[in-house]
Amino acid sequence: MPFIMNIGISFTEWPGIGTPKWTGLDNYKALFSDGEFWASFRNNAALIIAMAIIPTCIGLVLAAALTDFIGKKFGPRTASVLRACIYLPQLLPVVLVGIVWSWLLAPDNGAVNEMFKAVGLDSLAHDWLGDPMTAIWSVMVVMVWIQIGFPLVIFMSGLQRVDPSLYEAAEIDGASWWRRFWHITIPQIRPETFVCLLWCTIASLKVFGHIYVLTKGGPGGATNVPAYYSFQNFFDKTEVGYGSAIATILTLIIVALTVVFLRVQSKDLGEEQ
Repeated sequence: MPFIMNIGISFTEWPGIGTPKWTGLDNYKALFSDGEFWASFRNNAALIIAMAIIPTCIGLVLAAALTDFIGKKFGPRTASVLRACIYLPQLLPVVLVGIVWSWLLAPDNGAVNEMFKAVGLDSLAHDWLGDPMTAIWSVMVVMVWIQIGFPLVIFMSGLQRVDPSLYEAAEIDGASWWRRFWHITIPQIRPETFVCLLWCTIASLKVFGHIYVLTKGGPGGATNVPAYYSFQNFFDKTEVGYGSAIATILTLIIVALTVVFLRVQSKDLGEEQ
């Protein structure tokens, strides 16, 4: 029902009070020529890399390393403790994470700049979140740190169902860890890979809280994303109809992406069977 109401409002011009004025497709036509709207999607593409692709790749390697090396040499308890430490950022409140990273990346006395100064690299000290050239990269680093724990947990769970005899046979044949990882681990946990990519991609398309706390879409829109751009139109500019049109487009993209992912996964599982 809220989505249907949002679609209805997207066809109107409405400041949030009074009677909405029907404008048909005007908001959608305006979107296609709105540079800020398309810039927000470009920033979102960078966040998809930071929140879905990089964490999935790193999480997969870490899961295999914790299972094959740490778990076997130091025991499953050590592996569980490390897994919990890596997963911890997922449990922290969004506001807390944003504030802590804002302190770390502060231009004057932030820990990152102080660390550079302490080792004689003063020239690398920078206003990481205040410079349009580095703001999106800084946000990407934060999002990678937050997201790695999710695929790690999913992949470590998935590795429990892989038949150990496959690894034993490969070891007898003299396969290295990397060859076992490439030819056994990755193919065997394809379903988990699809889940991670789908879940993290949707999360990156919906990202709002971290952007709000870290940069508020700035500087100069360098870190703005569709969800936050919709919020700005809703509440800052009181262009509720236009904000609803952005939210509608974003929702349809997420639905379309989900359908594509599920179809690809179903086709992959069908071929495997």
